[in-house]
Amino acid sequence: MCGITGYIGERNAYPIVINGLKRLEYRGYDSAGIMMYDGEAINLSKTKGKVSDLEVITNKDETRKKGKIGIGHTRWATHGVPNDVNSHPHFSQSGDLVIVHNGIIENYDTIKKELLTRGYEFQSDTDTEVLVNLIEEVKKKEGCKLGKAVQLALTNVIGAYAIAVFDKSKPNELVVARLGSPIAIGIGKDNDEFFVASDASPFIEYTKDALYLEDGELAIIKRGRKIKVRKIDNDKPVDPKIQELKLSLDQIEKGGYDHFMLKEIYEQPKAIIDTYRGRMLPDEGIIRMAGVDDNMSKFLNADRIIIIACGTSWHAGLVGEYLLEDMARIPVEVEYASEFRYRNPIITPKDVVIAISQSGETADTLAAIKLAKSKGAFVFGICNVVGSSIARETHAGAYTHAGPEIGVASTKAFTTQITLLTLISLKLAEAKGTLSKAAVNNYLHTMQQIPNQVEELLKIDKVVQEIAYHYKDATNCLYLGRGFNFPVALEGALKLKEISYIHAEGYPAAEMKHGPIALIDENMPVFVIATRKGHYEKVVSNIQEIKSRSGKIVAIVTEGDETVKEIADHVIEIPETEEALTPLLTTIPLQLLSYHIAVMLGKNVDQPRNLAKSVTVE
Repeated sequence: MCGITGYIGERNAYPIVINGLKRLEYRGYDSAGIMMYDGEAINLSKTKGKVSDLEVITNKDETRKKGKIGIGHTRWATHGVPNDVNSHPHFSQSGDLVIVHNGIIENYDTIKKELLTRGYEFQSDTDTEVLVNLIEEVKKKEGCKLGKAVQLALTNVIGAYAIAVFDKSKPNELVVARLGSPIAIGIGKDNDEFFVASDASPFIEYTKDALYLEDGELAIIKRGRKIKVRKIDNDKPVDPKIQELKLSLDQIEKGGYDHFMLKEIYEQPKAIIDTYRGRMLPDEGIIRMAGVDDNMSKFLNADRIIIIACGTSWHAGLVGEYLLEDMARIPVEVEYASEFRYRNPIITPKDVVIAISQSGETADTLAAIKLAKSKGAFVFGICNVVGSSIARETHAGAYTHAGPEIGVASTKAFTTQITLLTLISLKLAEAKGTLSKAAVNNYLHTMQQIPNQVEELLKIDKVVQEIAYHYKDATNCLYLGRGFNFPVALEGALKLKEISYIHAEGYPAAEMKHGPIALIDENMPVFVIATRKGHYEKVVSNIQEIKSRSGKIVAIVTEGDETVKEIADHVIEIPETEEALTPLLTTIPLQLLSYHIAVMLGKNVDQPRNLAKSVTVE
C-alpha cells in the first residue's frame, strides 16, 4: 500500500528519490518523507500530505537535498493517523538507523512493550518505529553488522513487510528485505549504482536490469559489488535472478491527458488488442494459451472452478463465472479472497482456482492462493504485472498485458481481465465440445471487432459529460443489470463510489423489487444496462417500474433501440455484439460517467481519499 524508493551511487540521490515517490504515489498518499545522507549528517524531511507538500519543505533548505544516498516513502496509513510524526522514514532511538517500510507488523505491540522495558522511547504510533528500534537492539546486543541485525530482527516479526534500512556507520550500504510486500532493485552499470523501489517505475530511465526479491529474502546492497541475497529464516545464500525490464517511460506518464484514469480509459482498445494478440487467431480459428494448453487436463477434469479476487478483479471474476458456465458448462464459484481464506473452505485436488489481480501483489489473494495450493488445488493466475508475486506463486497463468495502470480506480484492468476470461472460456468450450467450432470462430471474429467498437464508444464522451452534469449533485445512485451485465452494474457503482464519494449500489435488476425499490423517488438516478440481448423484455419491465415511481433513468442500450428511449430520461447507445461480450462495451460509458462526475465535483480522480492502488496489507 505504501511506496518505497531509494538510491545509492554517484548521482545526487534527491531528484531520483523524489521523482520516484511521485511515480509511486498511487500506492499511498497520506504522507511523504525522504532521508538524505550527505557524508556527514542524516537529513530527514517528512510531512502529512502528498509529495508536492514534501517538496515545499525541501525547497526551503537546499541542504536537505544533498547526498548520494537516500531513501523515501509515501504512506497509506495503517498504524497511527496521517501526520508529520507518523510519516516515514523513521529514526532508531540513537539516530544512527533509518527505515522505510511497507506492510504491517502484527506483533508490534508485544515487541514495543519489551523495548520499553529496555529503555526505548517512541515518538510515533507506528509499527515501523518499533521495527527499526528492534533492529538497533539486536545490533547492539549481538554486536553484529546491519545486515545480520536486520535478518535476526525479522525472524522475530509476524506480519508483512518490504523495508529499506540505512546505517550511518555504513554509509555506502542499504539493506532491503521483503515478506508479502513487493520490492525491486535496479542495478546500474558495473554495480556502481543501485535503485530500490516498490516497483520498477522509479528507475526505468536509469537501468533496464532489475532484481525482484522473493518472499523471505534479504539483500545487502553496496556500491561496487554484486548484490548479496540471503534467506531470512536460515541465512542461506540465494543466486539472484536479474530480469530485463520491458517497461517504457511513456507508459507511466499522462501523455497529454488530464488524469491517468482518463488516459487509461482511452487506452482500452489497445489494451484489449495487446491482451489477445498472439493468443487469438480468428482467421485460423485458434486460441493459443500456453498456461491453459499445458494444463488442459486439469481444467477438463475439474469438479469446479473457484475464482478468487478482490474489488474490480472480483467483478471481472463474476463475468468469468457467467462466461465459463455458459460456454464451457463447468461449475464456477466466485469468492472474495479476503473471505475465502478465513472461512475454512472445502478445497480438493479436483478443484481449479483462478486468482485474479491487477498488481499481482494483492495480499488477500496471495494468501488465498497459498491456502488453495496447500489443499492440492491447481492454481491459475491472471494478473497484469510481469514478475509479480501472484505470477510466481501460481502453477500457471496468463498476463493481461494492459500496460501500467496508475489511476487508483481500475479501468483497463477490468476489460483486459474479461478478455482473458473470455478466451479461456472459449478454449475450454471447444475442448469439451460444449460449443461447436463454428460458434467459437464466430466469437473470435466478433471479439476482433471489440477494440474498434470501444473506439466508437469513446467518441460519445461529450454525451456522457452532459449526462454527468445532470447527476453530479446526486447523493445516492442505483445501478441495475442482468446476466452478464449484473457484474458491470456492480463495477459501475464501485467506480462512482471510489472517485466521486457518492453512495452507489449495484443490483441484479430483478432484485430491485426485493428492497432497493423503496429508495426510488424523483431524486434517485438509476443507471440501467438494457442491451437488446439477454432478458431484454424483463429489464424493460424493471425500467417501467422505476419510471412509475418518478426515478431518473439513464439507460445503456443497443444501437437503434427505440423502446427504452421512449421511457428513459437519458440513453447511451453501444454497438451490437454477442451478449457474452457486452460487458466489454457497457462498462466504458460507466467509467466515463464516474470520471466526469468526479472531475465536476473537484475530486482527485487519480488519488481518491483513503484508497491505494496495490493492496499489499490485509
